[in-house]
Amino acid sequence: MLSTSHTDLEGKALVFPEASDTAHARLNVTIQQPLSSFTLCLRYLTEIKHRQTFFSYASKRNDNEIVLNRNNIAYHLYMLGGNYVEFKVPDMLTSNSVGEHVCVSWESATGLAELWVNGRPLVRKSLQKGHSVMAEGSIVLGQDQDNFGGGFDIDYCFVGEITDLYMWDRVLCPDEVVLAFHNYPLPDYLINWRSLSYSIRGYALVKPALLSAQRAG
Repeated sequence: MLSTSHTDLEGKALVFPEASDTAHARLNVTIQQPLSSFTLCLRYLTEIKHRQTFFSYASKRNDNEIVLNRNNIAYHLYMLGGNYVEFKVPDMLTSNSVGEHVCVSWESATGLAELWVNGRPLVRKSLQKGHSVMAEGSIVLGQDQDNFGGGFDIDYCFVGEITDLYMWDRVLCPDEVVLAFHNYPLPDYLINWRSLSYSIRGYALVKPALLSAQRAG
């Protein structure tokens, strides 16, 4: 079944109740220009420990223009083909019982990739200095695209719920990452969870979020 909507998803979550090679959400968002930098943030809840994919951006040239996934010990950012960096997460930063908030950013000029978990940074890594992310790609949540818009593998699917997903065409400063963690609005979104056009295929649903961000006073 395919459904399409354009709505404010604040307080809502995209739920993937079981493993599959079909269930996903396709974002009807067109990135008009190549990206020389970006930040992607999302909040999620899962019990799965094997590798699973949150976000997949594929172009017709590269299936892994931007891919964010994780296994039981680390997050992985893939970019521009098979190149990737691994961010190992100290136990003190994780809290899967109440979900996790993750932000990942990258800039071409320096090649630096950053990853923040629950508002706290991990060590910066180097990835694809001088390159850029192609425009007009296919954006999928919950599956890893092995080709443009498809080629899903059940071994890399996401099981759980995703909420508060936002993307910008710049690297957020540390203070802004903390604001994103507390779900404060920030300007100049490429992807805005509060105003999102998307379609769902397979067994995935939009439901009230089990996770909530406590905004700082």
